[in-house]
Amino acid sequence: MNRYFNDKVIWITGASSGIGEALVNELAVKSNAKIILSSRNKDQLYAVAEKAGLEAGRFVILPLDLEDYKKMPDMAAEAIEKFGKIDILINNAGLSQRSLATDTDIEVDKRLMDIDFLGTVALTKAVLPYMIRNGGGHVVAVTSLMGIFGAPMRSSYAAAKHALHGFFDSLRAELFTKKIVVTLICPGFIQTNISINAVTGNGTSQGTMDDATINGMPADVFAKKMLSAIEKKKNQASIGGRETMGVYLKRFFPALLAKIVRKAKVV
Repeated sequence: MNRYFNDKVIWITGASSGIGEALVNELAVKSNAKIILSSRNKDQLYAVAEKAGLEAGRFVILPLDLEDYKKMPDMAAEAIEKFGKIDILINNAGLSQRSLATDTDIEVDKRLMDIDFLGTVALTKAVLPYMIRNGGGHVVAVTSLMGIFGAPMRSSYAAAKHALHGFFDSLRAELFTKKIVVTLICPGFIQTNISINAVTGNGTSQGTMDDATINGMPADVFAKKMLSAIEKKKNQASIGGRETMGVYLKRFFPALLAKIVRKAKVV
């Protein structure tokens, strides 16, 4: 890791576990960045900061619930009050799905869109005025390979992630002259609790780990690759194992991808 992250204030959502925790650990050791850690679980956030060895002056805990997206302007103002600026916003928090579209209650569909799309968009919009005032910044959105192509049991999750791609691609073009970089990170199967916390058709959590997730890329390895992509100011990066080949199949051989996805084991 070069000096890109040094002397920067980095806000990470979904920082209490998984990818978010791995990012905190990597930044704590490889940079002198100040970090704002956010998720719904305040106690877990403090545990992550302590485990990462962050000194008191280097981090702030700011509990946040993306579903309550109307509060994002207040959350952004509070974050600015802590360190005076936000150089990099890493939109990592989100919720996944494990249910067939025909078995999914419409309120579950709405919740996925509220959290994964509207919450992320609302937080980004709340932070942007401060970045513009500060002369620039970097917005990162952790989407998914499901933001590029869909798969069974992920209908509304894929819809929300596709929506993020549309929004942030447009935002990148709009903010180019404002010196704000926009990076989309598309994880494949990563060893996190995403499948345990994923909602089923009636809104309850699945509560179990998918085989694909267990056998996925370790979160610490992913975090290193993700931070490298951010350093390089990439527009988009797909990170994972063999499943990332779906990106190329979608572009060049969409009919073949459709056949593969129909038969693929996605849980």
